[in-house]
Amino acid sequence: MRCLTLNASFEPITMVPVRRALRLVIDGKAEIVEADGRRVVRSERLSIPHPVVIRLVRFVHVPRKFRRQVTNTFLFARDGYACQFCGRSEPDLGFRECLTRDHIVPISRGGTNDWTNVVTACSTCNTRKGNRLPDECGFHLRATPAVPHFVYLTWAVRRLTPIQEKYIRLFYGSETVTQLKAV
Repeated sequence: MRCLTLNASFEPITMVPVRRALRLVIDGKAEIVEADGRRVVRSERLSIPHPVVIRLVRFVHVPRKFRRQVTNTFLFARDGYACQFCGRSEPDLGFRECLTRDHIVPISRGGTNDWTNVVTACSTCNTRKGNRLPDECGFHLRATPAVPHFVYLTWAVRRLTPIQEKYIRLFYGSETVTQLKAV
């Protein structure tokens, strides 16, 4: 189980292992906002409720650049874990096939590695497309790639408990939680 970490402003930042959350609380860098009432973490001298949500005591600036990096984990989450050319998802892929990152305009032809130029593709479609544009090989994208909201990226790949969802809903609204559950 992981613990939701809030900034001092109550903005959700990330999920951390419970062990890390406990260390932050013991060091006075965070406070427990919500705890699992049924479980307690004990040591020789301490007895602390099992944290589910913690809040940092001091505000931590999260750079925008970090929020927008393209990683395969976030890319696959944005695209619903499905190939944007043939529509197959991981369970539908055959032996030795996997999801990959494909550049719509290949890097060798001047393409970039940003959100609007990369899509999820199965290895078969990626190999078949090769160094060509989608139109040149008869491919059509199922959705136009766009820069997702960083909150969606951060939480789409994580499982949230109902208590943790409450804080995402509080800070970003119900639509965000609904989108996260659709993935």
